[in-house]
Amino acid sequence: MSGHSKWNNIKRKKEFADSKRAKIFTKIGREIMIAAREGGANPESNSRLRDVIAKAKANNVPNDNISRMLAKASGDNDANYESMNYEGYGPAGIAVIVETMTDNKNRTAGDVRHYFDKNGGNLGATGCVSWQFDRKGVLVIDREDRDEDEFMMTALECGADDILTEDDVFEVHTAPETFSEVREALENEGFEFLSAEVEMVPQNYIKLINEDDIKNMERLIDMLEDNDDVQSIWHNWEE
Repeated sequence: MSGHSKWNNIKRKKEFADSKRAKIFTKIGREIMIAAREGGANPESNSRLRDVIAKAKANNVPNDNISRMLAKASGDNDANYESMNYEGYGPAGIAVIVETMTDNKNRTAGDVRHYFDKNGGNLGATGCVSWQFDRKGVLVIDREDRDEDEFMMTALECGADDILTEDDVFEVHTAPETFSEVREALENEGFEFLSAEVEMVPQNYIKLINEDDIKNMERLIDMLEDNDDVQSIWHNWEE
């Protein structure tokens, strides 16, 4: 059960997280706040909150920070954040989905449109590229010295739908509906995650050849990632 993995994209996100840790902490804190607002601040009874906490840990957010985020989420907060997704095309037709959490939709929409326009892309209508992606739970685990067959058997017993393998990682895919269950089962088996979240996984990847297209795509991603309202970026560029 091997195939094309998006671990290179995840590694880029991890490198971004390492270089701009405070910004990542702020974004995850916002996700914790929204999850707590919708389902309560107790992770035991709020599966979405448990998933966000798992994502926080995969991004090396310290436990003390998570506790402070939960305490803040439990209190009164006047900020009225909404989840908004934007879709468009980057250079050479690369499909891009931008997930945001914003308290000002006009500001965020204007910023995202500007980033696309500035880097050889264009923002499109809802649904223009999302059909090229599948929504899946994705859990990335350091391969270390684990036996591949043994790991696959364990992951399948935990409810995984598919396992992709690379030299350095195992990538476990689940249905979005079973993500929490599979993640918790693997945690109970003692596994820790390099990445753990429900993602938009491209059905096919596109490799850019033109140097200007590559530079523009890199700059588009950097500008999006640097925006406080942007939570996640999904694309089908094979980096």
